[in-house]
Amino acid sequence: MTSALGKALGGLVLGLALASCGASQPADAEWPLHGLDETAQRFADIDQINAGNVDRLGLAFYHDLGTDRGQEATPIMVDKVLYLVSAYDVVKAVDATSGELLWEYDPQVRAASARGCCGPVSRGVAVHDGKVFVGALDGRLVALDKHSGAVEWEVQTIDQSDPLAVNYTITGAPRVAGDLVLIGNGGAEFGARGFVTAYDTATGEQAWRFYTVPGKPGMPDNAASDSAMDMAAKTWAGEWWKYGGGGTAWDAIEYDPELGLVYIGVGNGSPWNHQMRSDGKGDNLFLSSIVAVDAKTGEYRWHFQTTPADSWDYTATQNIILADLEIDGHQRKVLMQAPKNGFFYVLDRETGEFISGEPFVNVTWASGLDPETGRPIEVPSARYYRTGEPSFQFPSSGGGHNWPPMAFSPDTGLVYIPAQDVGMPYAAADEEQVIGAYTSGVAMDGGGAMTDEEREVLYAGMKGYLIAWDPVKQEEAWRVDQAAPFNGGLLATGGGLVFAGNIARELAAYDAASGEKLWSFDAQTAVSAPPISYVIDGVQYVAVLSGWGGGWPLTGGVMALQAGKSVGPNRLLVFALDGEQRLPPFTPPEGPRRAIVSARPADEDSIARGNQLYARYCLRCHGTGVVSAGAYPDLRASGVVPSDAFAAVVLDGALAPNGMPSFADKIARAQLNDIRSFIEARSFEDLAQE
Repeated sequence: MTSALGKALGGLVLGLALASCGASQPADAEWPLHGLDETAQRFADIDQINAGNVDRLGLAFYHDLGTDRGQEATPIMVDKVLYLVSAYDVVKAVDATSGELLWEYDPQVRAASARGCCGPVSRGVAVHDGKVFVGALDGRLVALDKHSGAVEWEVQTIDQSDPLAVNYTITGAPRVAGDLVLIGNGGAEFGARGFVTAYDTATGEQAWRFYTVPGKPGMPDNAASDSAMDMAAKTWAGEWWKYGGGGTAWDAIEYDPELGLVYIGVGNGSPWNHQMRSDGKGDNLFLSSIVAVDAKTGEYRWHFQTTPADSWDYTATQNIILADLEIDGHQRKVLMQAPKNGFFYVLDRETGEFISGEPFVNVTWASGLDPETGRPIEVPSARYYRTGEPSFQFPSSGGGHNWPPMAFSPDTGLVYIPAQDVGMPYAAADEEQVIGAYTSGVAMDGGGAMTDEEREVLYAGMKGYLIAWDPVKQEEAWRVDQAAPFNGGLLATGGGLVFAGNIARELAAYDAASGEKLWSFDAQTAVSAPPISYVIDGVQYVAVLSGWGGGWPLTGGVMALQAGKSVGPNRLLVFALDGEQRLPPFTPPEGPRRAIVSARPADEDSIARGNQLYARYCLRCHGTGVVSAGAYPDLRASGVVPSDAFAAVVLDGALAPNGMPSFADKIARAQLNDIRSFIEARSFEDLAQE
């Protein structure tokens, strides 16, 4: 329901319903920043919807997004308009009381969709000074007119003279700090070197740039991070720069206007393997760190490294929350993060001092943290490149907590975390695999480190949770088991509620104090994105983007399909008390029934080569085991694979307008035949008729 008539009728019905039940009429409240305000707590201090009446919550309206490629964005609501960014960075402005489309902007990035590790997703826009800022997958930062969607200015944030420029992406939401807009990038798996850049919001002129890892010695960056890079370079060895270094800041960037600091969450190394990247020496600053820089100049102020010499993709890019907490009888300005490595950290946000940290999920790579420094106490077997043996450990590269943001309630004093227990084997890969293809530096194709039987056991043991964590006591207050790992981001409210999406196609509301599930809604697809809440004309709304995206439908596609989960319609869903709108009926599509070949290919060497090539070039979109849970075409059932059209698609770019780019500069025709053999073998193994 998105028409003007629907808007009028919807507002009238909701208004009458609220009046008749005597519900409170709160003041209008916006959601102007990624985390709501500068604290990034994702706590909406609104209580019209509360634990006592949330069972009356209903769908007020919805807006179809016209894609099934995944939604991760936090909507921004200002001046009664919701600003959304969907797959392929398509920005939409819609009326926040009806869903009526006001304008749309498409940056045309489908040709760049193969760059990223985890689909053409975006985590949001920023709105400031009459402009909407969006980071495009191909590296552009674009400023749009807030009222019309017209391009005001755009700048390419990636140095196009860099031979690895095509391996950079932007999936994170821009952040505004004063009159500057900040953006990082992704691509550490593919040889990128991380940095964050600040641009003038009015003109797009670059104000400063902070590199997160050092570049090649003797090549000054002429950036605000130069002095910090002198310090960081002492923690690296060998010729790390030829691998890119990594350290991309692909998500968390927060701004504390009181202290004048910007906090940057820094990612993993390139490649993962510390031995290959840095001769197995040094902590490799600022990988897997939180770095504080001066908001106006970008100059280094302090850092805290969560995972020194990271070799497991334990990024510290996960969302950062600012709060004032009483600890040991003293009020402290703190920063809180639950990064991938499985430990929950509380730091002094003025100085970076380690205050406390404890594991919030199953952690086997380290036995704990040094109580003085916060440095992890590693288990020797975790350094697989030293032992020469694979290390199966928790968390996996997916982390104990990934990008779906956690929330903090000042009312309960609890942090709510979309957490998970997922293990993974780590083992060193050869240098050709890393340099030649810019893959991860560990065996991840499923054919080297795990047998099919081992993978099935792994999938069966994966668990997801909603955890309420006391950051002062550093202990769990309660947890709720979820159907599977990789659930959605969170919202806490003054009504004593926590809203969370999950893989089981729900948006659910829980009692913030006890974890009791009070309400749920069938979204017809998994909900990964975090909800928001706002008030217009005395009506409180809860809004979320529904749509399953990111890495999990790809890397966990087999398990997801076995659990009956698949990609469904992507929508903006908006709820209010006594909302009466209904979604159209939806039946999840059935999986493929018949193999594309009548016999398994006989050339085992070709299948093995194809397995490696598929992992290198195809897995990031089409999924582990050639299954992406519906996010992309299931190649096991594609009649294109055995035909001549396979070369036209993969090499000639026949489907480039649909987001399937040409791989002619990476894959030879003989290699394409190996990939075909592997896919045909997988098709026959899974779908052959008995």
